[in-house]
Amino acid sequence: MSDIVFRFGGEGGEGVISTGELFTTACARSGLEIYTFRSYPAEIKGGHAMIQVRVADVNILLSRGGTADVLVAFNKEAYDRHYKELRDGGVLVYDNTDFLPDEDTRTIKYPIPFNKIAMEDIGIRLTKNMVALGALSELFGIPQDKFKEICREKFGKKGEAVLQKNFLAIEAGVKYVQQNVKKADSLRVQPSGRQPRLVLSGNEALSLGALAAGLNVYAGYPITPASTILEFLARELPKTGGSLIQTEDEIAALGVVCGASFAGKKAMTATSGPGLSLMVEMLGLAAMTELPLVIVDAQRAGPSTGMPTKTEQSDLMMAIHGGHGEAPRIVLGLTSVEDCFYGMIRAFNMAEYYQTPVIVLTDQALAQREASIVKPDTSHLEILTRRLPTAADLADYQRYKITPDNISPMAIPGMPDGFYSATGIEHTEAGGLNYEPANHGKMIEKRWKKIEGVLKQPWITKNYGTPNPEVAIIGWGSEEGVIREAVENGNKEGMKLGAMHPKILWPFPTEAINTYLKGVKRVVVPELNYSGQFAKILKQNLQDRNIDVISMAKPGGIPWSPAEVLAQAKEASKHYV
Repeated sequence: MSDIVFRFGGEGGEGVISTGELFTTACARSGLEIYTFRSYPAEIKGGHAMIQVRVADVNILLSRGGTADVLVAFNKEAYDRHYKELRDGGVLVYDNTDFLPDEDTRTIKYPIPFNKIAMEDIGIRLTKNMVALGALSELFGIPQDKFKEICREKFGKKGEAVLQKNFLAIEAGVKYVQQNVKKADSLRVQPSGRQPRLVLSGNEALSLGALAAGLNVYAGYPITPASTILEFLARELPKTGGSLIQTEDEIAALGVVCGASFAGKKAMTATSGPGLSLMVEMLGLAAMTELPLVIVDAQRAGPSTGMPTKTEQSDLMMAIHGGHGEAPRIVLGLTSVEDCFYGMIRAFNMAEYYQTPVIVLTDQALAQREASIVKPDTSHLEILTRRLPTAADLADYQRYKITPDNISPMAIPGMPDGFYSATGIEHTEAGGLNYEPANHGKMIEKRWKKIEGVLKQPWITKNYGTPNPEVAIIGWGSEEGVIREAVENGNKEGMKLGAMHPKILWPFPTEAINTYLKGVKRVVVPELNYSGQFAKILKQNLQDRNIDVISMAKPGGIPWSPAEVLAQAKEASKHYV
C-alpha cells in the first residue's frame, strides 16, 4: 500500500461522518498520512452525508485524491451517488441489510449487514458504524486496538457499559469478516513505524495560529463553516488569559473587535459570506481609524444562504472591494491545514504592523478538512506588535501622522498625553474632523500607500514545478495542493509545468506574478466559483497582454481534482507556441 482513497456515504445523523473521523484518527495514530474531505446536508437531521479519507504510508498528501479505491456504502443512496466514482478494480463494502447493488464485474464487492449485526448481536442500531469499523479493520489491516483506544477517549465519560457495547460492535464486525468474507483484493493499510503525526482540522490549526500570534479577544456569531473556530476558542482562549464573546450578530462581533483593538488588544472574528456582508460598514470604520484586526471568512456556496455546508471560493471580490469609499485592507488566502497555523500568525503580524484590517480567506473544504502535519515549531516565529508612540511623539501627539512609511504610532487609552479622537469622519493627522478635499486626498493616500509595504514580504507567493514552464498554473487558497499534485504528475510524464500560488491576494502581487510569467504564453487558473474572479483580476494586472489566461472556474461545492487540473494543462500545452 502506498496511497488509498476511502469514501464513506450514508444518511446524515447516523454516524457516517463520525465513522470517517474515527477511521482517520486510527490511521493517523498508526503513523500514516491522512487528508479528508467531507460533504454533509444543511438540515439538522437527515440528508446524504459523505466523508473521503485519503491514507498513505510515505507520501505527503496534497489533495483529497481522485476516484475512490474503497467505497463504504451504508445505504442505497450512497451506492447510487458514489459507485460511479469507484475506480475499476476498487472495493465496494456495503450494508446488504439495506440494499443489493447491481451485478457487474467492474469492482470487488463485500456484503456486510451492518444494521443486522448491530440490532441482533449488540441490540443497538446506532452501533452499526462501529460494526463497520471492525469490518474495515479486518479487511484492510487497521489495528483494532487503535479503534478501541479512540472509542475509550470518545465514549469513556458515558460509562463502562456504553464503552463495552462499542467494543462488542467492533469485535462483531471483525468476526463477521473472518467467518463470511474471502478477501479478493490486494489493498492493505500497513501501519507505519513513524511517530504519529499531529491531526488537525483547518479551523483548529487556524485557531491555534491565532493563539500563537497573541490573540487576546475573540468576538463572533455562529455560522457554518466558521462555528468550530468559536467553539474551539471558547475552550482554549481563556486558558491564555484571553476573552471570548458570542455576540447577537456579526455587526456586533466586529464592533467588539474594533473596540478591543482600539484598547490595545489583538482581536479577531470569524464568519462566512453572509456574515462578512453584514460586517462591511464596520470594516470601513476599521480602515478609516486604522485599527489592527483580523477577520476570517470561511467561504461557502452562495449567494444569500446558498449551500451552507458546501465549499466555494466566491467571496474574493467582496473581500477585496466590499465597502464604500475605497476602504483599504490586506487579504490573505490560506492554502492548507499547516498553512492555517502559520498563515494566521502572518495575518496578525500584518494587521499589527500596518494597522489595518486583514481579511483571511479560507473555505468549507479547508475549514473542516483534517490532515496530518508536523507539530509546528514556534521557537523561530516572529510575533509583531503595533508601533507605539515615543516620548517625543507624545509631546505633540498626532495619531494619524504621515511618516515615511505612512504608518503612525498608535497610543493606547490611558497613555499619558496619548489622547486622540477616532471616528468614522475624515480627520487630520491629529485626529480632528476635516472635510477639505485636499486633506481627504492626503489621508486616503496614506491609508492605501502603507499597505503596499506588504508586497515586499518574501512569502507573498510560492512557486512549484519547472522554473521556466511552457504552461503555468496560478491558483489561490485551498486549491494549492491540488495544483501542486497536478504539476508533479505532469512533470513526471515529461511536461514542462510550473505553478505559482499567491498568499497575498490584495494588494495584488502584480510585480511578482508578472516576473514569474515572463516568457509564458498560457496560464491556467483553477478556482471554485462561477465567474472566474481571480482570473479576471489576473487579466487586469498582466503587463504582457499576449498571455492567454484560461479560466478554469466551477461552482457546486466540490474541489477540483489533480487529474482535472492536469487535463486542462495538457489541453493548454497542445496549443502552446
